[in-house]
Amino acid sequence: MANMKYIRNFCIIAHIDHGKSTLADRLLDFTGSVSERDRQDQLLDNMDLERERGITIKSHAIQMEYTYEGQEYVLNLIDTPGHVDFSYEVSRSIAACEGALLVVDAAQSIQAQTISNLYLALENDLEIIPVLNKVDLPSANPEEVTDDIVDLLGCDAEEVIPASAKTGIGIENILKAIIERIPAPQGDEKAPLQALIFDSVYNPFRGVETYFRVINGSIMKGQHIKFVATGNSYYADEVGTLKLKQVPKDKIHAGDVGYLITGIKDAREVKVGDTVADAKNLNARAIEGFEDVKPMVFAGIYPVDNDDYEELRASMEKLQLNDASLVFTPESSAALGFGFRCGFLGMLHLEIIQERLEREFDMTVITTVPNVSYHAHTRKNPDEVIIVNNPTDLPDPSGLDRVEEPFIKATIITKSDFVGNVMSLCIDKRGIITNQTYLTPERVELSFDMPLAEIVFDFYDRLKTVSKGYASFDYHPIGMRPSKLVRVDILLNSQPVDALSALVHTENAYNLGKKMCEKLRQLIPRQQFDIPIQAAIGAKIIARETIKALRKDVTAKCYGGDITRKRKLLEKQKKGKKRMRQVGNVEIPQQAFMAVLKLND
Repeated sequence: MANMKYIRNFCIIAHIDHGKSTLADRLLDFTGSVSERDRQDQLLDNMDLERERGITIKSHAIQMEYTYEGQEYVLNLIDTPGHVDFSYEVSRSIAACEGALLVVDAAQSIQAQTISNLYLALENDLEIIPVLNKVDLPSANPEEVTDDIVDLLGCDAEEVIPASAKTGIGIENILKAIIERIPAPQGDEKAPLQALIFDSVYNPFRGVETYFRVINGSIMKGQHIKFVATGNSYYADEVGTLKLKQVPKDKIHAGDVGYLITGIKDAREVKVGDTVADAKNLNARAIEGFEDVKPMVFAGIYPVDNDDYEELRASMEKLQLNDASLVFTPESSAALGFGFRCGFLGMLHLEIIQERLEREFDMTVITTVPNVSYHAHTRKNPDEVIIVNNPTDLPDPSGLDRVEEPFIKATIITKSDFVGNVMSLCIDKRGIITNQTYLTPERVELSFDMPLAEIVFDFYDRLKTVSKGYASFDYHPIGMRPSKLVRVDILLNSQPVDALSALVHTENAYNLGKKMCEKLRQLIPRQQFDIPIQAAIGAKIIARETIKALRKDVTAKCYGGDITRKRKLLEKQKKGKKRMRQVGNVEIPQQAFMAVLKLND
């Protein structure tokens, strides 16, 4: 067993694409933790999707051994995702560490995500080691970016380690800094067991594998343990440390990181951020900072073919084992049949879940318009909160007292040339500017309070467009605020289509209704009868388009003769059309649902 003072626990924090995973690869190579045979790029990203997109979706932990000045040290690296949608995972990984490598790309300088993850690390009193990555690039600006880092951290320029994860420059200096600057873990090995769960993965053969960091005490194989937040108790069938493959051990001591297998088959029983304690310890204290992951964006997921519903349920359950932040409940819709209402952390999360369903489970699904969770209050009972995840849950407008929607604080860092464009985009999206700081003469940090609903749709893409790709974006929730919201319903042939209704702000309702009607008119095929498409708020119609009927020329056989003969045939046709319109129903093609998502294109 390693003495506690020779253990170092650290994580890597950075903005997307600043080279976290590549740096982790180089550290593993340098410490000899990976044999030639196992070596590959982005070694810790074990999902195909992570490799293709070049993003980390799950956190990964791995243990390295390194001999420095004749003493062997154990280094536990916890690799974290960089995308804003996965910030809860990052916060738990940071809580399990004593130090962090802050990686900044020498060509792109400091971005919004770098700053928000840095604040998380500072709140947890982590020792920060700044690393200037990609110094070998022709477009790198090492001196300028070093100055930015010095301004941000208040450190000396000598403390910033220049490195290139691709070519291996500076890796030795990074390892030296990890050992010299990051403090050894503090903890009392004699105290009762207390360990923090920072991640869990699902193994189809062995159940849920829980990754934890022991804060106090020690955990041994076969021990009777309990999870504090859920209150369930289990036996530790296997404990061990995480090399590239798992290494079973008899005992894991305070300060170390390891994995635990208890044969749990239901991933919902393991919550990231929970505390593991001894089952006999009745007054075990939880490590603070635990919270349930709160989904931000909701969307319906339906199978294309209704017969696949059960299969979709099974696939979603398996996905949930691997990704605890996915929440879903069954729902049904008149237009789409049976499906699920799912909660996601953000739009990227939604996209990834959809793609994983298609790849890993071969399920083709329809996703409805994403929306957020609102709180409605009725006049009859103003203090009671009605949670509205679905536009159809909104109570009747006549009895409504107020509706509240979630707001976020958005931080955008961009070049000073694009400030005007970014501001007008945010104000369009009902944002209120709260702060504007010039980090350098070239780069500005803007803060806005905005409704979450406005950034759900296409905000990120449009932000990249107006700033020519030079804006980085980060957000965190700041609670609910009252807002004027209405439900826009779409009626086809005077029948409401529930899958197309949307909750929108009063000011945008008319525009949205008009756009949806126009779009549907182009997409729905013509029938034998006129189809009116209407957008309505309550009983009031705010926009209308008509799909003209296909007509058979019934007067073709009349040549000459009295006009009444023609009129008689046309009247007969008109009656038929009227009857048809009463009984006819309109099929909505799949593209129509997708198109509503892309109204601004």
